Amino acid sequence: MMVTLVEVLSLLLVSVLWGCTNPFLKRGTEGIEQVSKSNKIYQFLAEVKFLFLNVKYLIPFLLNQSGSLVYYYTLSTTDLSFAVPVANSLTFLWTLLTGKLLGEDFGGKQAVAGLLLTMVGITLCVISSMADTGSQAQP
Repeated sequence: MMVTLVEVLSLLLVSVLWGCTNPFLKRGTEGIEQVSKSNKIYQFLAEVKFLFLNVKYLIPFLLNQSGSLVYYYTLSTTDLSFAVPVANSLTFLWTLLTGKLLGEDFGGKQAVAGLLLTMVGITLCVISSMADTGSQAQP
């Protein structure tokens, strides 16, 4: 299957929307452990209310979900064996970078090594998919 620049950019957008919102979602849930109700149903409803009335959670959540919409649209035109690893691996990259910018600990040298290996793998995946496109176009 042919991988186009639009598909690659769509997957990059998905990874940015997913990855950059993860640390903000984590921060938006701070304080939910103080929500306490008498039974499980009331507890669940109180937690949902806490999250959806919390702008620090709601905005990243909506951005994250918009990434899911782009992802499902992109899956309709892109080979799964390409789309899934690219989107998920790059999400890790954006989560790590955004978390670091927010002052979170990211795991040190091992995380950087993993990040570099992930980037090499994604680069090879993209190059391979685009190279396959060129060879399939010839009769």
